[in-house]
Amino acid sequence: VQLQAFGGGLVQAGDSVRLSCAASGRIFSSWIMGWFRQTPGKEREFVAAISWSRGTTYYADSVKGRFTISGDNYQTVTLQMNSLKPEDTAVYYCAKSIQHGSTRSGDFSSWGQGTLVTVSS
Repeated sequence: VQLQAFGGGLVQAGDSVRLSCAASGRIFSSWIMGWFRQTPGKEREFVAAISWSRGTTYYADSVKGRFTISGDNYQTVTLQMNSLKPEDTAVYYCAKSIQHGSTRSGDFSSWGQGTLVTVSS
């Protein structure tokens, strides 16, 4: 499977951004699709994930209530990001996993090319 994230850009604090992750190739409905983010010098940080087959979602505490992850036809995973803060500035990546409930980057694979979100204060 190939994953491609897009939709990033430069926004102001309080604005919204919608990221999408397009999946192509062989796809399994049992996968968990996740979003992570990374800033220079820091480890990749879990943001949100969704179980395609179960429809269950889970979030990092730092984004809970502001970000919403959703899936569409096992081909696109969207991350709606509202009330953005400067600390949300990062490169955002999507990836897949077979580990339900995992927030560990090591449990995810097929990392797509990230998309940069910059939030100015």
